[in-house]
Amino acid sequence: MTSTDQDAATRPATFTVRSPATGDPVGEHPVHGPQEVARAVERARTAAAGWAALSAAHRRAHLLRWKRALASSLDAVAETIAAETGKPRGDAVLEVILTLEHLNWAARNADRVLRGRRVRSGLLAANQRASVVHRPLGVIGVIGPWNYPLYTPMGSIGYALAAGNAVVFKPSEHTPGTGVLLAELLASAVPEHAGLLTTVTGTGATGEALAGSDVDKVAFTGSPGTARKVMAVCARSLTPFLAECGGKDATIVTADADLDAAADAVVWGALSNAGQTCAGVERVYAVREVHAPLCRKVVERVRALRVGPVPDAVYGPMTMPAQTAVVRRHVEQALASGARALLGDATSMSTSTATAASGVSGTSATSGAFVAPVVLADVPEDSPAMTEETFGPVVAINAVASVDEAVRRANASPYALAASVFCHDRRAGAAIAARLRAGAVSVNSVLGFAAVPALPFGGSGESGFGRIHGADGLRAFTAPQSVTVQRFTPPVNLTSFSTPAAARARAVAAARWLHRHR
Repeated sequence: MTSTDQDAATRPATFTVRSPATGDPVGEHPVHGPQEVARAVERARTAAAGWAALSAAHRRAHLLRWKRALASSLDAVAETIAAETGKPRGDAVLEVILTLEHLNWAARNADRVLRGRRVRSGLLAANQRASVVHRPLGVIGVIGPWNYPLYTPMGSIGYALAAGNAVVFKPSEHTPGTGVLLAELLASAVPEHAGLLTTVTGTGATGEALAGSDVDKVAFTGSPGTARKVMAVCARSLTPFLAECGGKDATIVTADADLDAAADAVVWGALSNAGQTCAGVERVYAVREVHAPLCRKVVERVRALRVGPVPDAVYGPMTMPAQTAVVRRHVEQALASGARALLGDATSMSTSTATAASGVSGTSATSGAFVAPVVLADVPEDSPAMTEETFGPVVAINAVASVDEAVRRANASPYALAASVFCHDRRAGAAIAARLRAGAVSVNSVLGFAAVPALPFGGSGESGFGRIHGADGLRAFTAPQSVTVQRFTPPVNLTSFSTPAAARARAVAAARWLHRHR
């Protein structure tokens, strides 16, 4: 065998990424196996040592240089996102801008959040000076999603780097080019720290290899089912695991709400990115007296939108064509169980290639995996459209007798990621938000928290656990270390065998008296 033949035999297999809108190829990437992943982690381990040894000020300067490189390459990054996901360029640009905002915050606030701090020692340990420091974990494995291939994983990547770690990133096999470009931009901006961010590409097996490698924590975004599989791999080595697994996000509309504002937000939250937003809007609970007018306003706004394979469409195709079957099943089962279709239905969701429609009334034509919007009402609460994540351009608007009923229904979901409340009285809206079992709630807006880097993001239940963003997101990629320094020898040393029994008894009596009377 010649050297050329040997190279061909050892060269990793590749896979082709295709446009969800046209089916045309947009990239070719290698399938990295366990050995390639292990080497990436090993390089990251070396890079992590040098990165953690830097002062916080130096890390900040390097990350801000990377941020500026991202900003300078905004068009190229947005084009890559749009090509791989099919989302409109404007949506891709917004994703980059949000990413820049979060990276900027993480870089500028890591030192303040993570620097060592003194804590009170208490009377029993008055002779000890106590402090807590946050140490980087080392190497973080990040497994990213396809719906927001930059913004979502950067909630882990940017914050992990700011906390002093190195990162090995496995993007979705549908959007690997975005991850590759992200690592290339960091390497060019901070060339002296090679291996600080490495992107490995491939299918689920590559993600499994990363989870089973020598990383110090895995941050995952995806479905609950996949999260359980990745978590099982991490459990073998007790590798810490952070999971964001989607949502079935509810919006509550009170009797005094601004219905125009609520309808506008519901339409955007339900349909932006073709409904493929984990913290968007899938369920709406409107008190009965405003349910009908809210439904009319939502339908009017949706009818005015342009969808399908047209240049000015408000959203693109389903990034994963197979998701169309999930959307269709939810709509069909909802209608079969008594729901009303206010706009669209399963018959208008054909994915056969056809000419574009200028609106969504009647039977909207679609192309590729474009799905027309569907607005439902009176959907039974046990229908999959109300219990499972639809992840498509479908919204269900149900009437409730009261805000209390709306809260009960919103909280009945196994998911607990995000929610929103529309209420004229902002204080009342905040009070309703406090009753919701959701990791993030917006009052009189949808996804208001996404643009606030200081706020933590994450959920519970089927939505996962752990937090990214904000101070909690920085601390998530560190290990707190508690340190005590003895300042003087205590009058009575309770941690010595040489302490006389009488002195020990007096100390115990004093402690008993103190805690009985304080």
